Amino acid sequence: MIAFDAPAHGRSGGKQINLPLYRKTIQQVQELYGPLDNVLAHSFGALAATHFMELVPDNEKMRLVLIAPATETTTAIDSFFKLLRLKTSLRKPFDELIGEKTGFPPSHFSIRRAAGNIKGPILWIHDENDLITPIGDALRVQEDHHPNIQFVFTKGLGHRQIYRDPAVMRRVFDFF
Repeated sequence: MIAFDAPAHGRSGGKQINLPLYRKTIQQVQELYGPLDNVLAHSFGALAATHFMELVPDNEKMRLVLIAPATETTTAIDSFFKLLRLKTSLRKPFDELIGEKTGFPPSHFSIRRAAGNIKGPILWIHDENDLITPIGDALRVQEDHHPNIQFVFTKGLGHRQIYRDPAVMRRVFDFF
C-alpha cells in the first residue's frame, strides 16, 4: 500500500495545487512504485485520480474508489464565485484563463466526462449531506448508467466523516 499527500497538502512540499499538477504527481507515483492496481481518493484527489486513470492504458485492470469526489470543476467555480460574491462578468475571463493555462475549458475537468474513459470497476461513495461536494453532481453521473460504477450513498456523514466511518471502510476493503 502506498499513501501520499498531495502537493501543498499535509507533509508534502509545494505552495500550490491544481488538477494538472495533482494528476502529474499521481503519474509519478505510478512510475516510481507502480503499477497501481487500486486507487482510493477523496474530494479533489478523487478528481485528480479519475483524470489520471482515464489516461492509463488497460485501465480496466485497475479498481478506483472515489469518496466524496469533487465531481465537476464548474460547480466548484460556481461556489467560489458565490462565496466571494464575484461579479458574473468575471466568469468568462476566469474560464478563459483556465483554458489558456491548461489547454482545456473548465468543463473538461469533470469526473462525469472522464468516467466514460475508465473501464475498470469504480466504487463511488458520497454523502447526501455533503456541503463541499454536492450530491447533485454525483446523481447526474449515476443517471449516465455506467455499468462499471457502483454508487453508495450515506446520510449524515458529510464531507470529512465519510472516510472515517467503519461501514464505509468495510465497503472499501470488500471492494478491493
